[in-house]
Amino acid sequence: MENVVKAGIFGVCIGDALGVPVEFRSREQLKRSPVTKMRALGTHRQPAGTWSDDSSLALCLAESLCKGYDLEDMATKFLQWYNAEIWTPHGRVFDIGIATRQAINKISKGYAPQLCGGTSEFDNGNGSLMRILPLLFYIKELPIEQHFDKVKDVSSITHAHIRSVISCFMYLEFLLEILNGADKFEGYQKMKSTVKYFLDNNPICSQGEMDKFDRILNNNIFEYNEDKISSSGYVLHSLEASLWCFLNSESYSEAVLKAVNLGEDTDTTGAITGGIAGIYYGFENIPEEWISDLVRKVDIEILCEKLANKLIKQKP
Repeated sequence: MENVVKAGIFGVCIGDALGVPVEFRSREQLKRSPVTKMRALGTHRQPAGTWSDDSSLALCLAESLCKGYDLEDMATKFLQWYNAEIWTPHGRVFDIGIATRQAINKISKGYAPQLCGGTSEFDNGNGSLMRILPLLFYIKELPIEQHFDKVKDVSSITHAHIRSVISCFMYLEFLLEILNGADKFEGYQKMKSTVKYFLDNNPICSQGEMDKFDRILNNNIFEYNEDKISSSGYVLHSLEASLWCFLNSESYSEAVLKAVNLGEDTDTTGAITGGIAGIYYGFENIPEEWISDLVRKVDIEILCEKLANKLIKQKP
């Protein structure tokens, strides 16, 4: 368990850190000068190996889950990060999405955690999908109805629209198949069957909302050409792009570099893809030089060990 927790969380952080220096660069720019290793400076003028809010909030969630499942504690940790008290790479926050900032403002005013996230169709950035991976290790032995309920509540701290919730749910259902030993294509087909059955038998959203996921659930996302894959900060684009990159790659490094070099929201596409690829290929297949470049790698390793120990000793 410790190795898979470490593989997933380091997978997120390293994918994120590879993307930070080139965030907002276009695909065309990155085709001319592709990312092949950790870079310094760039968009946010940060040292090499620096991760963004994506990893910060994932690490906050992981730390909270070390104590158990407590939405209030999760929300408090997000607020502590925003106030630069915990889980920043260098002691200050340099990147945050609009929806996440608005939600954290509500947290600071004492709103119930699951009422802090935006609920409109325009509140579907990728800010909950980018941080949801640690929840995988908590829900892995629960029934699927509880998977959905937990994912809904944890996503809703910052992103409460059903599209964001379903995106997080699909991502974790795919990761559960991988965690349970499925080959990546077998896992993808199993996830599609599981999610379609669940959505068909639980009236949680409209048919129109389900249709938004058509390219993933009713087609094979990996068969689309690259020019049909978007890499913006929209949650559905991020989910499609991460699945596409992972399913069209043969190693951790190929998957995350493919993700980052799609351009635009490079850190988040890298982080989401990195989480899948880390768990699938294992910690030992993440390039050593990337791990050694990662900021606060010892702190992250200690956190992974704590989370693994908690989940081994006390099943949810």
